[in-house]
Amino acid sequence: MHELLRLARFIRCDPTAPRQAFAHRLRIGLAVAVLILTLSLLG
Repeated sequence: MHELLRLARFIRCDPTAPRQAFAHRLRIGLAVAVLILTLSLLG
């Protein structure tokens, strides 16, 4: 659990522009989706 919190802190982004924040969240969401898909296909 501690490692997950550390990872979340690492990928957290506080940009000033809302467009940058949206793009960052979109990239993180896609990365998580790919990770879940990969794990489900392997398992």
